[in-house]
Amino acid sequence: MIRKSSIMFVYKDQFDEYKRRHDELWPKMEKELKAHGVHNYSIFLDKETGQLFAYLEVEDEERWGKMAETDICKQWWAYMEPLMETNPDNSPVSKELTNVFYLA
Repeated sequence: MIRKSSIMFVYKDQFDEYKRRHDELWPKMEKELKAHGVHNYSIFLDKETGQLFAYLEVEDEERWGKMAETDICKQWWAYMEPLMETNPDNSPVSKELTNVFYLA
């Protein structure tokens, strides 16, 4: 497994809605994530800053990279766009983090 993490940003007045939408994750989105080799996906919120910390494990980088090309992913990004900082294609503004320590 490849461990990945990133930081994104949700608007402070949208915390509850962001959580609600993830609590009600579309079944098609869940299926597509799993089809692209995703496991143990978690998102954590810093309520003081609106910073989100995302952690996931993927089976293969290339397979994971193709997730962004799917229609369901693009629909999800459009659905989430009003709640968070996004790029022109509606993908979340995201900064990938570098792993510096791991204890198995």
